Amino acid sequence: MWNFSTDPDFQHQLDWMLDFVKREIEPLDYRFPGHGAPYDVRNAESRAAIRPLQDEVRRRGLWACHLGPHLGGPGFGQVRLALMNEILGRSYWAPTVFGTAAPDTGNAEILAMFGTDEQKDRYLKPLMDGEIVSCFSMTEPQAGADPKEFACKATQQGNEWVIEGEKWFSSNARYAEFLIVMAVTNPENPPHGRMSMLIVPTDTPGVEIIRNVKVMGDSHSADDGIHGYIRYNQVRVPLDAMLGQPGEGFKVAQARLGGGRVHHAMRTLGKCQRALDMMVERANSRQTQGKRLAEHQFVQGMIADSWIELEQFRMLVMKTAWTIDEIEAGRVPPIAPRTLIAMCKVQMAKVYHDIIQRAIHIHGSLGVTLELPLADWWGGVASLALADGPTEVHKAQVAKALLKRGAAAPGLFPSEHIPTRMKASG
Repeated sequence: MWNFSTDPDFQHQLDWMLDFVKREIEPLDYRFPGHGAPYDVRNAESRAAIRPLQDEVRRRGLWACHLGPHLGGPGFGQVRLALMNEILGRSYWAPTVFGTAAPDTGNAEILAMFGTDEQKDRYLKPLMDGEIVSCFSMTEPQAGADPKEFACKATQQGNEWVIEGEKWFSSNARYAEFLIVMAVTNPENPPHGRMSMLIVPTDTPGVEIIRNVKVMGDSHSADDGIHGYIRYNQVRVPLDAMLGQPGEGFKVAQARLGGGRVHHAMRTLGKCQRALDMMVERANSRQTQGKRLAEHQFVQGMIADSWIELEQFRMLVMKTAWTIDEIEAGRVPPIAPRTLIAMCKVQMAKVYHDIIQRAIHIHGSLGVTLELPLADWWGGVASLALADGPTEVHKAQVAKALLKRGAAAPGLFPSEHIPTRMKASG
């Protein structure tokens, strides 16, 4: 059955989270700014600041909720995780404080699912404890995120894998203790069976960060790029560095993307809610043409459109999360919810673009300055349409899924052709 309410006990936790994030964590975005700051475990000052906050999260049983109790988390379902991530999306630092920062969450999941006991002891435990961060090194300069075009390869030489090639946009590589690298190990296999996942400690000889690439919103002068352009120059790792079996890299990668995209969507929704709150405050505060902005119909229209779109998007994401939970509980047929996840990915980029743009517009010249967070958020608009695969790829996936459900018209005219239907009705 459908139920649009939240369990009262969990709602109490969510209410605490919202207050905690606003009061204790959002200020960290200004005290320790920069997209890479939450991942810099070597910054003693920021780590000292967040440690008591992380301890409080642990005391409340809200640490690393995406993993099961045997891995140090409560094992929350996707609906609860979605509701939590909506709140965590308000702050860059919030996911780190709650032990749910990407890509560490996805990397922890595949380590939990495919890692050996030794790999879990060495990498998963410190990752879960927030002592280290990791990097997912998949995309390539010539191929983007299309695994069918990957050229970085790993060949077996004796009891080692030797990795050779380049990777692009390996986020947080400069801070990471280890990298999970997707490399071609079985070139003779069909496209989706050619690759494997390998764990590579960042200090392994031959791991060369060519440069840390900056994105929109970063400073030209400061060294704040966090997306590593990496050359793997004859990098040697033992055979047991592999996650899963040879040729299962695509399977391993897909295992980490589904839930992550839902969480990403809800974090985006949380940021959009914050932008909408700013719109409402501005409309009630500023006066022009003899009346408050809130009294101008164009402004009312922008606020109404934003709220409606936000609620629609929220329902789509919650339905997706609910569907995943129902599948895992065995209450609905075990059909992968790929189409719903793709729909979330498409709508996420559109809603974020439209709401942030309206918020900037309502704030006028102040909206484009660096004295509000809106300009920084706007810098993420283009990235959001590309993260986890371009929007167009997901649109095509959605369309194909719907087209498969349909069929060609049985006759010369469409099935809704009125003269044909009138004739058939007698």
